[in-house]
Amino acid sequence: MDTNEKIKIVGTNIQEKANLIWNVANSLFGAYKPHEYGLVILPMVVIKRFHDCLLPTREKVLTTYEKVKQLAVKDGFLRTASGYRFYNISQYTFERLKADPENIKANFEAYINGFSDNVIDILANMGFFMQIERMADAGVLYQVISDFTADNADMNPEKISAIDMGYVFENLVQRFSESYAEEAGAHFTSRDIIYLMCDLLTMNEDFSGEDVPAKTVYDMAMGTSQMLTCMEERVHALDKEAEIICYGQEINPFTFGIAKADMLIRGGDPENMQFGDTLNADKFKGYTFDYIISNPPFGINWKREAADVEKEHKLGDAGRFGVGLPQKSDGQMLFLLNGIAKLKDTGRMAIIQNGSALFTGDAGSGPSEIRRYIIENDWLDAIVQLPNDSFYNTGIATYVWIISKNKPETHRERILLIDASKCCEARRRPIGKKRVDITESCRNLITQAYGEYKSAIFTKDLDDQKTVLTCKSKVLDIISLGYNKITIESPLLDADGNIELKKGKPIADPSKRDTENVPLNEDIDVYFKRQVLFYNPNAWIDQNKTKVGYEIPMTRFFYEFPSLESSDNIIDELRSLREGLMSSLVEVLGQ
Repeated sequence: MDTNEKIKIVGTNIQEKANLIWNVANSLFGAYKPHEYGLVILPMVVIKRFHDCLLPTREKVLTTYEKVKQLAVKDGFLRTASGYRFYNISQYTFERLKADPENIKANFEAYINGFSDNVIDILANMGFFMQIERMADAGVLYQVISDFTADNADMNPEKISAIDMGYVFENLVQRFSESYAEEAGAHFTSRDIIYLMCDLLTMNEDFSGEDVPAKTVYDMAMGTSQMLTCMEERVHALDKEAEIICYGQEINPFTFGIAKADMLIRGGDPENMQFGDTLNADKFKGYTFDYIISNPPFGINWKREAADVEKEHKLGDAGRFGVGLPQKSDGQMLFLLNGIAKLKDTGRMAIIQNGSALFTGDAGSGPSEIRRYIIENDWLDAIVQLPNDSFYNTGIATYVWIISKNKPETHRERILLIDASKCCEARRRPIGKKRVDITESCRNLITQAYGEYKSAIFTKDLDDQKTVLTCKSKVLDIISLGYNKITIESPLLDADGNIELKKGKPIADPSKRDTENVPLNEDIDVYFKRQVLFYNPNAWIDQNKTKVGYEIPMTRFFYEFPSLESSDNIIDELRSLREGLMSSLVEVLGQ
């Protein structure tokens, strides 16, 4: 089965399973408002997933517990018995809970308290213990547990894999966020985009061999950790023996709980999943990673983190943000700087940004200085423009930045821009605002463009002969993205039209002050003579005000001028219009 079919089938299964689970909301109606349904449904899915994973080894765990319950340290024995890094020592299952409606609250609490501490920690973070009380008081607890006992709520890992379960979680979180009107910048990343990012990160990478150390991958805004899961899946597809260790941080307690639960189920170290705000509560200070893959929020202000971020900014090179700060209304470039600070000297990062990161901010501003820092250090390897309507809850233009701390020799001092905005296939049925997919054919075309690293147009005819995929690429010298912003002064004139002087030098007239952006690869004096002095021979440059700026105008580089109509055709059209007008006048005037 090819990847396209896999995505479609998995997508259908995820939708169906998520629909069934979300229907539990019918049992919550009245006791909870619609935007509160996720407070119950999300932690209950986590609990049921744990339950179904542990069911096959339940008797072994209970037997082991009886043998070791007097020991001071017994976690290791119980984990071994369960086959996971978590366990449950209660006598209850969902079926047994359902069989005793009279004592449902006490029994359910006993079941929850039978979990290992790491699971109880997750549920506490999700605020679930308050919901048990609330459901019991509202008389809906028994029905909710009955709903999750149904056959179609089976979450046995033999029937639904870890990665597919992760996408069920993602789908449910998406629904909860939409009903809760969560911040617009929290864009969920679909599997097709993640696969593309993984392929761009792992191209030409060697994971095989006994001497190859474990690779580390980090997501600074991990959500439910699906980017990490897909990256792990991709690396193991390249080499099933490769060892990859995942790390992530997340600010939302629900998605963090899901991510940590997912890590527990997959056998990873749950301590690698950390809760908190990456910008002002960095849980991985001092860490560096082989790979970073992330879709941080954009269009979200960072006012609540401002005091801590500005304090770290003052540390200069000793902090993450010393180079510059973006505008308060959008913190996405802070995440970009965080990622760069956490890359190994051989590390690579794929990070999603919106269009403002390409050009917002004048020369000398925070955003421009951030771009300058990345470009002048020759870390920016490529930028890929994604198709619009690729995300579930936004249709805006988005871009994948590929950052490499150790670019290949053939990429040095150059940057590859890829316009993949038309490299997609329409979905038969949109999911929210997501109307297109980056299918395997699209992904192959984009990775081909990246692999060849040249200015070219790549196309592929699809089997239906009606669709042509197009991907354009353009290689630029990094110097072509920079400019000197010069300040041009003109002299102040007195009443007689003479230039006013002070200490023998002309006085500048503030009302005539102007600026020009001179490309870095052009001599300022030559430019000034040609573009300014020719029209204003008394002008001069205020050298103290010259600033260096950088911007990446993707649209300009890929803009195609429309072909103009020939002059003969235009003349014919005008003649025809004139004749038509004269004919109308004759009819109106009767002459």
